[in-house]
Amino acid sequence: MLIKIKRQDDAVSKPYWQTFECEAAPDMTVSALLDKLNYSDDLFDTEGNPARRIRWECSCTQKMCGACAMVINGTPRLACAAFIRDIKNETLVLEPLSKFPVVSDLIVDRGIIEENLRRAEAYLGSYEQQSGRDFPQLYSAAKCLKCGLCLEVCPNYNSGESFFGALFANDMYLLFRQTADRSGELLGEYNKHFAAGCSKALSCVDVCPIGIDTLASMSEMNRRRRKQRK
Repeated sequence: MLIKIKRQDDAVSKPYWQTFECEAAPDMTVSALLDKLNYSDDLFDTEGNPARRIRWECSCTQKMCGACAMVINGTPRLACAAFIRDIKNETLVLEPLSKFPVVSDLIVDRGIIEENLRRAEAYLGSYEQQSGRDFPQLYSAAKCLKCGLCLEVCPNYNSGESFFGALFANDMYLLFRQTADRSGELLGEYNKHFAAGCSKALSCVDVCPIGIDTLASMSEMNRRRRKQRK
């Protein structure tokens, strides 16, 4: 199988493409294929040029950490959850996420996600026990990996300048539904950094590797906004 990778030596160098060839079984994941390339004794591209090891991030390789988020054949996905059998093209094309600064190769700096949460003072305050009917959606929102895939596909997100994206909406819902003393502040941050900029494209729902029901979080928060204005 041919693997075409968009590479970058460091944060300030120019990106370039490099193609490799490697045998790949249908039940292998993209992350397993990257490991196989890197574990070879010597790495050469298809033109016979020696190449350094491919830099990419991983931790769990079980769709639990979100570290291996990248663009795979044009679609933002987790490498550990993308199987070779599902790749329709003869060539596997790998690129780093485009909405974050590249550190090297397929590694990007997603620090803006945590920085935006700090800017919005996204903390709980005093805890308030919720009724059992809220548990399914609270649990769903709490599973967010902060992988950045929802931001990659969002037409409204641009480097987190003022619109913080779907993962922020889920976090605000999670905190809002459990706080006893910060509901007004959290709703204000939701209005400022999500509701005011969301065009309801809902591409975030389709791409989420965990299947978080972001629409349910948005609906609840928007109902609270309307109630607040009355």
